[in-house]
Amino acid sequence: MDIEIFPHRLLSANTTERLLNDLEMVEGINKIVIQGQRLPSEEINPERRKIIIKGEEIDLQVQTGRVLMEIEDEEIIDEIKTICDSNLPFGFNVHVGTFIRKQKTVSDGIKYGDTLDEMSDDVVGLTDQNAQLSERATIIKKENQK
Repeated sequence: MDIEIFPHRLLSANTTERLLNDLEMVEGINKIVIQGQRLPSEEINPERRKIIIKGEEIDLQVQTGRVLMEIEDEEIIDEIKTICDSNLPFGFNVHVGTFIRKQKTVSDGIKYGDTLDEMSDDVVGLTDQNAQLSERATIIKKENQK
């Protein structure tokens, strides 16, 4: 099951960092994907910077406009809303639906070619097919995943 957090405004790098670190502590979240407009280089825009999530440095290349999550069941939605209340005082909406692709598509086959079969199902739906995966997605494994 997927949910979407739709903040009532674009998030700063600091807010994105706090929100993701707080969400990372919730058991039952399998994937978190942030979407937003692409930010220009650090020299032009200070919001494009490295953020720390679970002790790992990540280059924040977008200004967060939506947070998509794959969750195990509906019971954790209230916990997620509580975290959002403390990090997003300006308001947000939470929608339940299907937001992250679950299987590889023909477009993925065209983009990645023969290497598509070697790709983990964990990265399906995480990135734009027109972009290089290494430039668009950072995968942080949970402790119990190896």
